[in-house]
Amino acid sequence: MCGVFGIYGVPEAAKLAYLGLYALQHRGQESAGIASSDMGKVYSRVAMGLVADIFTPQDLDSLKGSSAIGHTRYSTTGSSTIKNAQPIVVDYSHGTMAMAHNGNLTNARQVRDFLEAHGSIFSSTTDTEVLIHLIATSEGNKLIDCIVDALTQIKGAYSLIILTKKKLIGAVDPNNIRPLSLGKKGDGWVLASETCAFDIIDAEYVRPLEPGEIVVIDKDGLKSYKPFKPQQPAKCIFEYVYFARPDSYIWGNSVQKARKALGAQLAKEFPVKADYVVPVPDSSNSAATGYSSESKIPYEMGIIRNHYIGRTFIEPSQTIRDFGAKIKYNPVKEILKDKKLILIDDSIVRGTTGKKLVKMLRTVGAKEVHWRISSPPITNSCFYGVDTPTRKELIAAGNTVEKIREFMGVETLGYLSPEGMVKAVGGKMDEYCMACFSGAYPVDSANIQKCISEEKNEEKF
Repeated sequence: MCGVFGIYGVPEAAKLAYLGLYALQHRGQESAGIASSDMGKVYSRVAMGLVADIFTPQDLDSLKGSSAIGHTRYSTTGSSTIKNAQPIVVDYSHGTMAMAHNGNLTNARQVRDFLEAHGSIFSSTTDTEVLIHLIATSEGNKLIDCIVDALTQIKGAYSLIILTKKKLIGAVDPNNIRPLSLGKKGDGWVLASETCAFDIIDAEYVRPLEPGEIVVIDKDGLKSYKPFKPQQPAKCIFEYVYFARPDSYIWGNSVQKARKALGAQLAKEFPVKADYVVPVPDSSNSAATGYSSESKIPYEMGIIRNHYIGRTFIEPSQTIRDFGAKIKYNPVKEILKDKKLILIDDSIVRGTTGKKLVKMLRTVGAKEVHWRISSPPITNSCFYGVDTPTRKELIAAGNTVEKIREFMGVETLGYLSPEGMVKAVGGKMDEYCMACFSGAYPVDSANIQKCISEEKNEEKF
C-alpha cells in the first residue's frame, strides 16, 4: 500500500519527488522521506507524518541533485516508528544506496534469522532492510548482479526503487502483485506506484513495468532486465477496488473506468428499487456513478466526508479508527430523510465503521438502506502488503451475508461476485491475486499457511 517515486536526470529532482509523494499521499500516511543524489553524494530526509508537514523549502533545497527517490509509508511489516521510515539509506562496500519499497516479503523473517545468525546487524524491523543486507552481502561484481542475487532469495510482493550516487533502479516481483509505472520527463525518467504522480509534475506516462522486470537508469539511458523465470501474473485486484486514485492508470488500465464498471456490474447482480444511489465517499464515488448509470436511479452525495480526516482503513490503531468513524462522515439530512437509499461502498473489513454510518442514516430519517459492496466478502488476511486484520477480526470470515446484514442493520446487503469483479476490471481470473476473497495465496503459499496455523494456535492459548 506504500507509495514509491523515483526520478532521474531532471533538475530540482527532490522538489519534483515532493510533488510526486504529495500525489501518492493516499497510499501511506505514517511517514515519508526523500533521498537525492548529485552524482557525488546521497542526501536524505525522513520523518513521521504527512508529506506537506514534513518538508520545508529549506529541506528541499538541501536535497541536492538531479536524481531522487521518495516514499510514503503504510506499515505492514515493522512498527510505525521513525527507524522504519523510508527511503532507507546505507553506506556499504560498494558505496551509498537508498531504497524505497512497496509490498511485503513473506519469507523476510526466515531470511533475517539466517542473516543475523551470520553476523548481520539490523537497525530497523522492516522487511525492506532484509533486501538491503542481501544486496550488500552478495558476491556479484555489478550492482545489477547483486540486486538479482538478492531478489532470487526473497518471496512475496514488491515494487522497489533504489538510488545510488549515479543510478536509479526500479524492480517489480515476478508475479507483479504490486504496480510500478515508468514515465518520461524531458530527457529524464520517472518511476511511480501510480500515474497520478506523473501528472502533477507534467511527466509522460510510458508503460507499466512487466512482471519480474528490473530497469536500470543512468547517464547511458535505460536498460531493461528480465532475469527471472516467467511466473503467472497475480496482480492485486484491490488496487482497482480501493487503493489507487481514480485518476491513475494501474497496469495500463484506467482506475476510474474500472470502478465505474464495478458499480455497473453490481447493479446488474443486485438491483433494488430506491430513491437515490449514495456513495460512501470518497473511494466509492466512482462505483456509485456506475451503479446509478446502470440502474437509472439518481446519484446523490448524501454523505459528506471531512477531508481533513485520514482514510480510516489505513490508520494503524483501532482506537484512532473508531474515533475517525465518528468524525469522518456527516449525512445531508435534507436529501436522506424519508428516502430509500442504495449505499455503495468498496468493501467491508470489520464492519464497525459501516454499522455506525447506517445508524447515522437512520438518525436523520432514512426510510430504507440497501448496502451494496463493489467487491466480494473479505474473508482472509493479505500477506502481500496490506495491513488487513487477522481472520477473527474480518467480519466476513466467520459470518454469512445474512448475519452481516443483520449486524449492519440494513434492509438488504449485496456483494459483487468474484466473476463479476474480474469481468468489470477486465482480463482473466488467473491474472489477479484475490487471496483476500478466496484464501488462495499465489506466492509462498506454504509459508503463509504455516503463519496462519501458528496464529490460530496462539489464539487458543
